[in-house]
Amino acid sequence: MSEISSPSAPARTRPAGWPAAVRRSLAAAWPALVAYAVARTSGLVVLFVWAHTVGKDAVGLLGSRADAGHYVEIAAHGYPSAAEIQTNAMAFFPLHPTLTRWLGAILPFGLPTVGVLLTWVMSLVAAWGLFAIGNHLHDRRTGVLLATVWGLLPHAIVESMGYTEAMFTAFAAWTLLATLRRQWVAAALISVLAGLTRPSASALFPVVVLAAFVAIVRRQDRSWRAWFALLVAPLGWLGYLGWVATRTGRLDGWFHIQHEGWGSSWDAGRYTAKMTASALSEAKVPDYLLVALVMLLCVALFVISVIDRQPWQLLMFSALMIAVSLGGSGYYNAKARFLLPAFALLLPVAGALARTKPAKMIVIVGTLAVVSAYCGGYLLLIWKFSP
Repeated sequence: MSEISSPSAPARTRPAGWPAAVRRSLAAAWPALVAYAVARTSGLVVLFVWAHTVGKDAVGLLGSRADAGHYVEIAAHGYPSAAEIQTNAMAFFPLHPTLTRWLGAILPFGLPTVGVLLTWVMSLVAAWGLFAIGNHLHDRRTGVLLATVWGLLPHAIVESMGYTEAMFTAFAAWTLLATLRRQWVAAALISVLAGLTRPSASALFPVVVLAAFVAIVRRQDRSWRAWFALLVAPLGWLGYLGWVATRTGRLDGWFHIQHEGWGSSWDAGRYTAKMTASALSEAKVPDYLLVALVMLLCVALFVISVIDRQPWQLLMFSALMIAVSLGGSGYYNAKARFLLPAFALLLPVAGALARTKPAKMIVIVGTLAVVSAYCGGYLLLIWKFSP
């Protein structure tokens, strides 16, 4: 008999049990949250010291650099009209700037700082979710290391900026965990929030929809909850695209803005392949080489994940994240950060570290911390475009 059909399963999803479940989850996850906070703090300390030595404002860079500035502008003034297509802010999904505006009305900080603080909170929620995934599939040590390694990626500085990758990762992790546990209502509702956060939610809600569909077809669960997940999970993403379509008077309004206003469209990876070949065969700035390396490692880690027989839900999410991130044209320098939410690719790394002797693990994690701190400073203080 499946877990969902056992007599005790519904008790775990009753609202009355949620506070106790959250307390138990936090009690188990606190080492992961501490390890992640230390990982990101070490990178931020390096950034602030480096920025001070070169006379730059680290807080301003975290809260207003590139896309973060667009989110602050949306939070302050709302979305523009559809009259001007060039770099129209309707390309950016609404949840982060909306929450920034609401929090900015009650917190004594400027909107850029509020946006950064919101990201810091959501990055901890993401680390908590990553721990929960690692602990659910393997053990507590793997969960702690999964959260830690995610905080030490070369582009992890984005997890501390006024960007949306941390928020989306948090929603993705908890959505996928709920899907693995067949907690359909939670999976659907969190998927809606993810769909209001980033366009890459198109890699997440299909997993929920397919998982619910499989459960219904295979008679594993034909309750209203499974049908709810099947029908509701895509609504955040579809809802925002529908709103943009109404504002622009075009059914493909969001895609039109992406293509005409930002020079980005789906080309099945041709642009990415061309730029990667150029980065590896010609003299390029370090950021391009770093992006090429990160993408190649992601593909390798996906193959390893298949060999490790990860749950198909995680494999599908990883595959779609790779396709969405690498399949679009333009913004080659941002490809690596687009892949930050593909956290399941790090499970083989976390699992290997969990089986490593503590002394070796400390050396490896320490090296990752040094590399991550340097990359974060380089991307914000030297590289002239967004990380």
